[in-house]
Amino acid sequence: MSILVNRNTRVLCQGFTGRQGTFHSEQALAYGTKLVGGVTPGRGGEQHLGQPVFDTVAQAVRATGATASMIYVPAAFAADAILEAADAGLDLVVCITEGVPVNDMVRVKAALAQSTTRLVGPNCPGVITPEECKLGIMPGFIHKKGAVGIVSRSGTLTYEAVFQTTRAGLGQSTCVGIGGDPVRGMGFIDVLELFERDPDTRGIILVGEIGGSDEEAAAAYIRHYVTKPVVAYIAGVTAPPGKRMGHAGAIVAGGKGTAAEKYLALEAAGVRTVRSPAVLGETMRELLQKARPGRGAAGARRPKSAGSAKKKGPARKKPRAPKTRPRARKHR
Repeated sequence: MSILVNRNTRVLCQGFTGRQGTFHSEQALAYGTKLVGGVTPGRGGEQHLGQPVFDTVAQAVRATGATASMIYVPAAFAADAILEAADAGLDLVVCITEGVPVNDMVRVKAALAQSTTRLVGPNCPGVITPEECKLGIMPGFIHKKGAVGIVSRSGTLTYEAVFQTTRAGLGQSTCVGIGGDPVRGMGFIDVLELFERDPDTRGIILVGEIGGSDEEAAAAYIRHYVTKPVVAYIAGVTAPPGKRMGHAGAIVAGGKGTAAEKYLALEAAGVRTVRSPAVLGETMRELLQKARPGRGAAGARRPKSAGSAKKKGPARKKPRAPKTRPRARKHR
């Protein structure tokens, strides 16, 4: 199984005929994604990449039965594109666009609180279930179908975690790049909950960054609700206070949001942390091997030690047969 998307997910592309939308839609189709159409206002009725183009998401949903959308529109229009997709009743919206204004995302978050639509992003690499469905910009060839769920704030380090688990022979169930903006859709806890419920996800890799408190919140959730092994890496260990590192949300302010604090919270929750992304796959393989029945897994049957054997009491003597009186001889 997987989370969020699979081979049956019917996908739309918003910004379909633009340069980025065209390129990544071609990649999605080549990967096997069931892309059923796209949206570009003013170009409804045309064909693009062999798929129909619609003026609105609502029209596209009615005509194609789509349940998910990937967004490649300029930052100034991204918020409206997200809200249009939610209004059309899509289950999942993945917004790749970078540089969406924070005020726009605050408005989107407030609106989605009353909606059943899940949002991934913006400013994220997207979502992929290997060998089934790809919504985003991630390179499909490094992914391999498997048992490790990956959730990451960092785009580049998502690919590194994927490469490590593929090289370790583990593969991935689903990879979710949640993005690093300060206001975004799904967070760590949302994705962790889905991975915990997915029977085919045996382990989870979490890649965080400095800034904010999402990793600390994830640690608290893992402590109470996650039973599967989790390996975590936090980017930005050497970042000095007040410096923004890459993402708009990766900034340490007032001494809060440091990598050290995040590592401490995760370790206190029983998460296996690593200081280099190069050992993510190796570490996860080690944990999964330990978790197999018969290899010291929690709940596995352990051989009884000599001290734990039930002590036997003294052997009981067999009861003797009762003595019988000799019969009196008859005198003739």
